[in-house]
Amino acid sequence: MEKDLEITFRNMESTPTLEADIRERVAKLEEFFDSIIACHVALEAPHRHQHRGKIYRVRIELKVPGDEIVVSRNPSENHAHEDAYVTIRDAFNAARRQLQDYVRRRRGHVKHHDVPLHGEIVELDLERGFGRIQTPDQRLIYFHRNAVINADFDRLETGASVRYSEDMGEDGPRATTVHVEGKHHVVG
Repeated sequence: MEKDLEITFRNMESTPTLEADIRERVAKLEEFFDSIIACHVALEAPHRHQHRGKIYRVRIELKVPGDEIVVSRNPSENHAHEDAYVTIRDAFNAARRQLQDYVRRRRGHVKHHDVPLHGEIVELDLERGFGRIQTPDQRLIYFHRNAVINADFDRLETGASVRYSEDMGEDGPRATTVHVEGKHHVVG
C-alpha cells in the first residue's frame, strides 16, 4: 500500500524519524488486515500563537472495502500529547481497535447478547439447595442455590418470577444464573 499512503505535516517540519514511525505503524495495521486500500495520516502542531503547551493533533483516515475508518486525536487535557510520538501511538491504537471491530463485523463475528429467558419458580428444596423453574412452554429447568444472583436463596418462594440463563447439564437443562424479578420475591 506504499503508493496509497499519504503523510501530511501541518505547522511543523517533517522529520525522517516521525515519518518512519508512521510508516511502521501503518505496516502493522496492514499485517493485521491486508485489504487496506489507502491511508492518510495528518500530524499537526498547534499554531505558534497559542499559549498552552504544544499539544499535537493527528488524524488517520483508512479506506477499507466498503467503509472508511477515521480516527482523530485532538488536543485536550491530555498533556501526554505534547509528545508527537505519544499522540501518534494513541491514534494508531485507536485505529487498530476500530479496524478490529470492522473485521469482526465483516466476518460476522459480532457478539450478540441473548435476551434473558423468563420463568416462574415452581419448586424449592431449601434443605438440599435447589429449585425448578417452569418456562412459558412448560419445561422444568433445574437451578442450584449458587445460581441465584442478588437474592437470598433461603428466602425465595414459589411463584416468584425470574430471568435466567440456560445451559445443558449432566441431567438435563439447568439455569446457570437466576435473577429474581420484582419486589415480592422473598418471604418477609
